[in-house]
Amino acid sequence: MLWIWLGFIAFILSMLALDLGVFHRKAHVVSVKEALGWSAVWVTLGLLFSVFVYYGYESHWLGLGLAPDPVDGLVNDGGSAVVKYIAGYVVEKSLSVDNVFVIAMIFGAFAVPAIYQHRVLFWGVLGALVMRGAMIALGAKLIAEYHWILYVFGVFLILTGVKMLLVKAEATDPNQNPLVRWTRRFIPITERFHGEHFIVKVGSRQAEEGVLPGETSLPDRVLGAAKAGTWLATPLLLALILVEFTDLIFAVDSIPAIFAITADPFLVFTSNVFALLGLRSLYFALAGMMDRFRHLKVALAVVLVVVGVKMLMASQLKAWIGPSFNFWLLGLVLAILAAGVVTSWRSAPEKS
Repeated sequence: MLWIWLGFIAFILSMLALDLGVFHRKAHVVSVKEALGWSAVWVTLGLLFSVFVYYGYESHWLGLGLAPDPVDGLVNDGGSAVVKYIAGYVVEKSLSVDNVFVIAMIFGAFAVPAIYQHRVLFWGVLGALVMRGAMIALGAKLIAEYHWILYVFGVFLILTGVKMLLVKAEATDPNQNPLVRWTRRFIPITERFHGEHFIVKVGSRQAEEGVLPGETSLPDRVLGAAKAGTWLATPLLLALILVEFTDLIFAVDSIPAIFAITADPFLVFTSNVFALLGLRSLYFALAGMMDRFRHLKVALAVVLVVVGVKMLMASQLKAWIGPSFNFWLLGLVLAILAAGVVTSWRSAPEKS
């Protein structure tokens, strides 16, 4: 089983290295066309992985699928594992859309140049993978030892979904975030961006970078007042910190949501990873069209409620529908999301 984990992590790290080291080695503005192309690549990889899941669990490669799933008590064969993996992938992917809206607000508040946004998202996603891996390991251990915690997760998801439906989200100033204020208090931050660097050393070549074509080189008072050799953080680091913090907050919703489907650590982790890997391209594809998805937040709230109810009534659903109730849950989630997208596009204002 350990070799399966090591192999998957090595594959993901190689894909990330190829992404940043080859395809996005030079900073550039990601166009919608490029973002859609990369979105298709990551979605295709995520769906193709279900073939590995099928044969891995059907043949029990290196111990896959030998233990009963704590959620439904069933031993996963190839078919049931694929349904749970895809259902988890769809739920995590859909919930990441809400994350995209918040990231856009962060970039706007800090005026992060479009040419540097991909770099922030790359390292943000890498940090998110580590955090979610730790949360998944903790959650799986808790569920294995205390099955009743599934009901706590279920109630939490229902309350979160109802809150999303009833409470109107208001835009807040990220500069007033306690984490940002704490960072500014203890770490000196430069006044402007310095290329794609998160930190710069006073007197170095990197400290002189950051002026984009068409911009005027403005003096950086913080940089000028610091002693030579001093390391300073740039606003790009503030944006990265807040993106990481935002994902941590969203993970509190999304991780319990997938535990409503399966508590198999490998299925939970892999579906989360593939959903997160497409977050960057999803952001660049949707950033300019967010006003056309006004009803999608309602659909996401309904999905959370449905998943929460499923978590509370898993044994009853298993008795009524049979072992394939996860397949019907997947269909219901897809239908809710499709309704949110269709109604959003039909009600979106026409561009003049």
